[in-house]
Order: sequence, then structure tokens, then C-alpha cells
Amino acid sequence: MKIILKKKKSFTKKDNLIVITYKNSDLAKFKLIESEIDFIKKSKKEITQINQYNRQLYIVIPKKNTDNNKQAENLRMLGYQLFKKVTGLTSVQIINNLKINSKNKNVTLKIAEGLALSSYQFLKHKSNPKTNSLKSIYLCEKVSSNDIFELQNIINAVFLTRDLVNEPFSHLTAIDLANSSKKIGEKFNIKTTVFDKKKIERLKMGGLLAVNKGSLDEPTFTIMEWKPKNAKNKKPIIFVGKGVVYDTGGLSLKPTANSMDLMKIDMGGAGTVIGAMQAIASNKLPYYVIGLNPATDNRPSGNAYAPGDVITMHSGKTVEVLNTDAEGRMLLADALSFAKKYNPKLVIDLATLTGSAVAAIGNYGFVSMHKDAHKEHRNLKTVGYQVHERLAEFPFWDDYDELIKSDIADIKNLGGPNAGAITAGKFLSNFIDYPWIHIDLSCVYSKSEYGYRGKGGTGMGVRLLYEFIKTKAKNEN
Repeated sequence: MKIILKKKKSFTKKDNLIVITYKNSDLAKFKLIESEIDFIKKSKKEITQINQYNRQLYIVIPKKNTDNNKQAENLRMLGYQLFKKVTGLTSVQIINNLKINSKNKNVTLKIAEGLALSSYQFLKHKSNPKTNSLKSIYLCEKVSSNDIFELQNIINAVFLTRDLVNEPFSHLTAIDLANSSKKIGEKFNIKTTVFDKKKIERLKMGGLLAVNKGSLDEPTFTIMEWKPKNAKNKKPIIFVGKGVVYDTGGLSLKPTANSMDLMKIDMGGAGTVIGAMQAIASNKLPYYVIGLNPATDNRPSGNAYAPGDVITMHSGKTVEVLNTDAEGRMLLADALSFAKKYNPKLVIDLATLTGSAVAAIGNYGFVSMHKDAHKEHRNLKTVGYQVHERLAEFPFWDDYDELIKSDIADIKNLGGPNAGAITAGKFLSNFIDYPWIHIDLSCVYSKSEYGYRGKGGTGMGVRLLYEFIKTKAKNEN
């Protein structure tokens, strides 16, 4: 179910209203009686609910914060709190009663964003699904139709990524993931190409093929290319997503109890790339962007690749496999090597790559590192704070290179017990010759409800990538 955002210029006495206002504002125009106004002014809450029987009023008086990023996140979280309160309503209208200035003009959109994102449900496999009652969010005349259209497209893209992450392996093989990309491509005019196993073999993508050896299903390699005629850039920015649709660990079977329960989410990087590409294309951002998604599952059959194997990668480098559960980097390495053909301006890879990243920062943001991309990484971090999808930058010192040296091959796919997220990044850096940012996705899935991100697939990363490209398109000539 998709929540629908619409513009509305006026309200009636029967419309359920969310009124964003100041504590001492004139509220009479909202048909409030004196006792209700007095109740609101005495309230110490940011949200005060008034039941007028024929409609519900939610008076929102946001706390002031001098930090614009924290203020924006507080507004989105107010949207989340409002969603909990509007149970049973089919529609609400958000009215901005604040004095409109540079700081207040987007208040309505931020609250609507939190409210809409909170409405997500994954009900595809329920026999008798109980859907949320809220279907429509109307926004006041102070918000432009273009802004509403843009936000609707972003919400839809986040929901797409959540759907993909929540989908079980029984319904999302590597081929299914590629087909999802093709459907998005057809709908939003993204040139989408899918390589089958024979093509992957011809390209000598040894990492992807090695991980796939234990699978009954063939691998895929998907290219999504958004190149509008008015693109601001000639050299593309490339997103690379890890597409391990299910991960048992291979022959290095995951040892921890229940650790395989959620391994359907190991394609979260690819899901994020697909969602970001949809958001960028649906809003027609004038920027040349490519998404690359290598995909397979990782299983322990009799033909599976094994610890001790040496694999020749797409780049020609050789890798000693010490652990078949360090498989994501094998796929990504081939994709990063393949990306060289586009002479990219910047490549950003996204992957649910290591438990080390989750252990370090939890699910409150992303672990990141980079090579030769100081300015771009700084800009991405700035955007991360704006959308509250923050990057925790890890060191990338040369010392760590020593940890992945192999005695019998060029490098090995495991760096040892310490600094696991960093050595995974160091492994990937062997396959690039361009500015590059690595993002270890520690928060694509939440076991408990995480604000407007919900429970299950969070869709985190889509808004980050979209706003990053939007900002570049806006600021570059």
C-alpha cells in the first residue's frame, strides 16, 4: 500500500487537521473554542490532540533547535508520533501556521515525510492483512506541488527498497532481483542491462562466479544507467550494491545460533542502489548516474568454493579465500573492477559487509571509508546529517594493508580478528583506480521499530544517495 501525498488549498470543518503553530498564535480560525485554546496553551507537549467528534485536531508546537539538522529530524520524528495518533483516520491535512521564512518553509514537508515513512507495511505474504487506515496526506498551499511530487517519489523509492530487503529468498533469487531492476528501468526510463551467467563467465568475473558455485540458481550482474540529455556531468557517478540474496556463509557455515535467520537482507546494498536509482530517475535529476548490482546466493553445496581456494578476479588479481563467509567483497571486487570502463567521476559501493561495522556503531548510521575522495566524502557526510543517515568515518591507514597480504596469492579475503570493517574496505581498494567511497550498511534492517524507519527493512541509504546527487546537480554548472 502506498500513502498518497496531495496538495490542498483550504480545509473544511470536517477535515482532520495537523496544525503546526506557535504557542501564542491565533488558533480561532481553526474553529477552536476558548477552553480548547486554553488547554493547548497550558500543554507542555509538542503534540496536543483535540477531539471535536466530527474531526480530530493535532496541534503541533515544535521545540526550537538551533541545529537545523537536529530540528529537521525532530520534525520527522513528530511525523512518526503523529502516525501513532491518527489510527483509524483515512486522511489528514497538514496546515503550516508558522511565519514562513527560510527556516520554517520546509517544516510541513519534514513532518509529512516522517508521517508517510511511518505508514509502510509489508503485507505481501499475509493471508488476511490488516492495512493501515491512513491513505492520504494533504498539504497546505504553502507547499509547492513540485515539492510534494518530489517527496512522493522519494517515499515510493524508500518503500521499494524496504520491500526488496523484506522479501524472502524463496521469492527473491538473483534473477528475481535483476527482473525487479528491469521493471523499474522500464517504468522510469532507466537503461537496464542484465548479464546472465554466460556473459559473466566471458567477462571472467571470478569473484561472483566463485560465490555462485554452491548455488542452484544462476548469478546476475545488473547495470542501471540514468543518463538524461541535460546531465550536468560527463563522467558518471556509480553506485555499486552487494546483491547476496541469501547468505549461509557457504562452506564456512555461519556458526552463531540464529545468525542465518535474517540473511535474506544481505542484498541490502543492491536494494538501496535500486531504490536510489528510482528516486533519481522519477524526479528526473539532471545527473549521469549508474547502478551496478552483482547478485547471487551463497550456499554450501558439494561444488561450493572452499577455504584455501585461489580465485582469479575480473581485474586479473588473485585472491586466497580464507573464509567463504567473506563473500560480499568477492562480488563487489568484480563490480568495482568492471566500473573502470566508465571512467567514473566517483564510485560509491554499499554493502551489508561486516558484523564488525554493526558491533562498532549499532544500527544508527553507516560505517564509511574512502580513497582519493576527501571532498566528495565530506559532502556525503554533510548530506548524511541533513537526512539523518549519518556516516561514521573509519581510519584507512596504510598499516591495514599488511593484514590482507597472502603468502600464495596477491591478497586474501580475510584480514584477521581485528578491524574487520576496515580490512574489508582495504580488500576492495585493491580493485579501484578512481575516487571511491565504501559504505558498510549496518542499518538496512531493524529487529525492533526504529522511529519512522519502522521494523524490518529500513530503506536507509536511499535518501542519502538521492540528496547527494540532488545537491551535486544543483551546485555544478
